[in-house]
Amino acid sequence: MSQPRKRARSPQDKQLRTAALLDAARELAMEEGVREVTLAAVTARVGLHPSAVRRYFESREELLLELAEQGWADWRDHLIDGLGDARDPDAARIADIVSASLEELPLFCDLLTHVVLSLEGAVRLERARAYKLAATEAYDAMTEALVGAGLDSQGAQVLLTSAMSCSAYLFQLSRPTATLRRLYEEEPRWAHDALRFREQLTALLTAVALGVGKQQHVR
Repeated sequence: MSQPRKRARSPQDKQLRTAALLDAARELAMEEGVREVTLAAVTARVGLHPSAVRRYFESREELLLELAEQGWADWRDHLIDGLGDARDPDAARIADIVSASLEELPLFCDLLTHVVLSLEGAVRLERARAYKLAATEAYDAMTEALVGAGLDSQGAQVLLTSAMSCSAYLFQLSRPTATLRRLYEEEPRWAHDALRFREQLTALLTAVALGVGKQQHVR
């Protein structure tokens, strides 16, 4: 990660500083998990005084919400690319494509939990609005892509909602703490479901895709 100038005077310098802070937060979150990211750690990695970050992000929550917003765009792109390569996918194939698109975005899966619990409710109204608009645009684009793959609009929305909630939960299970890793070594049967993120997510989403497919034929 390139170090920005000590004083960001021009708009370009400020953009570089913002990008550097986001890169540092992303790196820390990937290394330690979102819950461990602090403004002090972010600014230390960039080489700034802790107070400097307030010129770009009002809080830790706003900084992480920006990463989550970027994550929505990444998920949209991964999912649409995956569906575009498929030819008449069945329910299992659609589920696998959705699961693959999320497996490629571990930080986003981690952030999905924290967005609901603490991030979007702790920022200014306009920042929360901007996040919701970006997330909704990505969600709508993915819904349209899934409709193009054979689901109806309601079924596509159910599948995406299931993917969001299941991936957030399963991701947290798949990243156990040191205590839990030791416990799983002693009791492997407890780790059987916890550590199989992609496999578990695909199985759950396959069931959802099959269910919404059956409902389409009934309606």
